[in-house]
Amino acid sequence: MASYFIGVDVGTGSARAGVFDLNGRMVGQASRAIEIYRPQADFVEQSSDNIWQAVCNAVRDAINQSDINPIQVKGLGFDATCSLVVLDKEGKPLTISPSGRSEQNIIVWMDHRAITQAERINALHHRVLDYVGGIISPEMQTPKLLWLKQHMPNTWANAGYYFDLPDFLTWRATGDDTRSLCSTVCKWTYMGHEDKWDASYFRQIGLEDLLEHDAAKIGRYVKTMGEPLGHGLSARAASEMGLIPGTAVSVSIIDAHAGTLGTLGASGVSGEVADFDRRVALIGGTSTGHMAISKEPRFYRRCLGALLLSSAARILA
Repeated sequence: MASYFIGVDVGTGSARAGVFDLNGRMVGQASRAIEIYRPQADFVEQSSDNIWQAVCNAVRDAINQSDINPIQVKGLGFDATCSLVVLDKEGKPLTISPSGRSEQNIIVWMDHRAITQAERINALHHRVLDYVGGIISPEMQTPKLLWLKQHMPNTWANAGYYFDLPDFLTWRATGDDTRSLCSTVCKWTYMGHEDKWDASYFRQIGLEDLLEHDAAKIGRYVKTMGEPLGHGLSARAASEMGLIPGTAVSVSIIDAHAGTLGTLGASGVSGEVADFDRRVALIGGTSTGHMAISKEPRFYRRCLGALLLSSAARILA
């Protein structure tokens, strides 16, 4: 019986699922739209419940299109936008919106409500900023978290989990709250080369409480992308997706970075495959990005990186 794998890609406007054989040939695909809320200028919000439902529907549709048996699916992987998901202590959606609606619990990656907070962080010139091009963007997570603490104290007091969207998806699929090295390093200022959160940075910007209880709210365990999580797909998630409980689920990755990995086997005009550190990935979608992989850390002003994503490679964006 042939084996297959499912890849799930959650972009800004839709969730996509593809079924692939062992040779990388896609045998089924499906897409479902996801909702976007814009309550005021610079505010862009989504719902984790809505996104999860879209993911489950897309997976079911892709399996049906591929005409395979769910038992043939041997693994599942997620990538998604680097949006901020907020849940309460029971894992239920917690509002981040001026509307007060609990279902609006995601600050989308392109939301710019935290411009003032980013400016304040940049004025402090902490060493972690060296790894984000010398300045932090309001699209990154610590400015957004600082905005929540300053403007939504009830949400801050009741929050139990802060996830990057890719990590929310793997948590929802498995119940394992391990974070991805990709999301934590690229968007949360996790010091991957030191395997830790920098406590002095969080104290300096006023978010030291996030490191209480071994940083349980933002990630006490961080693993490399592609590693297996927990006991695989939970019974609940398997039922929602039409899959088998225990199906392997891997540590997630940000969508653009997944695209970068996807270029590694590509050949150039000459037909030759260049070394991985001698190519640039051009990522296009709702946003655009230029990404390169380096064996050694390289630092450039206003260039995101160098970010340690594995023991052998760093990425510049």
